[in-house]
Amino acid sequence: MTPGRNNPGTDGQHAVLAQRVFDGHRWHDQAAVLIRDDRIAGLGAWGEVPSDWSQTRLPEGTFVAPGFIDLQVNGGGGVLLNDRPTADAMRAIARAHRRYGTTACLPTLITDTREQMRTAIAAARAVAGRDGVIGLHLEGPFISPKRPGVHRPDLIRQPDARDLEELCALAGAGRSLVTLAPECVPPGFVRSLAAAGVRVSIGHSEASAATVMQAVADGATGVTHLFNAMPPLAAREPGIAGAALADHRLTAGLIVDGLHVDPVSVRAAFAAKGHARIALVTDAMPTVGASLDRFELMGRTITLAGGRLATGGGTLAGAHLDMASAVRNAVALAHLPLEDALRAASLTPARFLGLEHERGALLPGARADLVALSEDLRVVATWLGGESCEHKPP
Repeated sequence: MTPGRNNPGTDGQHAVLAQRVFDGHRWHDQAAVLIRDDRIAGLGAWGEVPSDWSQTRLPEGTFVAPGFIDLQVNGGGGVLLNDRPTADAMRAIARAHRRYGTTACLPTLITDTREQMRTAIAAARAVAGRDGVIGLHLEGPFISPKRPGVHRPDLIRQPDARDLEELCALAGAGRSLVTLAPECVPPGFVRSLAAAGVRVSIGHSEASAATVMQAVADGATGVTHLFNAMPPLAAREPGIAGAALADHRLTAGLIVDGLHVDPVSVRAAFAAKGHARIALVTDAMPTVGASLDRFELMGRTITLAGGRLATGGGTLAGAHLDMASAVRNAVALAHLPLEDALRAASLTPARFLGLEHERGALLPGARADLVALSEDLRVVATWLGGESCEHKPP
């Protein structure tokens, strides 16, 4: 059902009415989200909406929540960032995920050549802050060759001074992120990136817990797809997973598709860290929002079967996952409270990026990025900066 708009109202002033609104912190019954231009003006009861404001009344059983924020999205709508690391590709990826409630994302470039990295950084500097693109995620190439996942081993390398200078340019590309293996970079590398304003996440790594703690002391604040591309937690070797679960300074991304991480492990991660330090991510590939069942990833064919993306050799290659499905899975498979799943999809990634006053919660002055969901957690509508988005099937 497409929500209808009542009353032409005053330009730039609009109210979205729903039986329930989750503002990122608590629920409001029979509430209206008041939008002035591209910002939240406030929340109120249905009867408190000014008479000269236009209104959208959502169907019965529908609720409104903050738009989702995806920290790791490789592609969507048939577009893979590694194929075309341009501003237009970043916009296309963000647009493809909007129908699934994602109103902001970090398009993600996995391990590639220096030239592709430079091109992606320049594109992110041009587009960040607009059209749902809030920065760039460089996942590699400074990762461990022992934990490559689907990354091409021949492109994994150690950084030099020139790389550090180029990565520091990400500070001018919105709120950007670099995933690296701390044991594979020189001393001071993490500290220099953090000092430049670039967020550092630990992933595709075999770092010991002590090495992780040193990286955190140097400014690392994230862990990329917790439990994947890292050794398992062991009694005397806690490693990255143990350090991530134990240290409240680290925010961990989690792929909740029922394939990458067992639901029991999902519950364990939330039990250890809480929703405030777990961010749902999709690790999405171009099949999301498209009718593809295969695509080429840097010379290898990736096939979609049974919801699973894999190489011919069986290696997982990202995920066929959108954020609305991640929220549903967190609730249905891992039996998490809906509020925890919603926060992990919006407020937590916003906080990780330092944007909690701008995104992730429906507070006065924040961007009017909203998602409306049905009782079975299907997306009914999405608003980006107060503007309703059209949702066309792939």
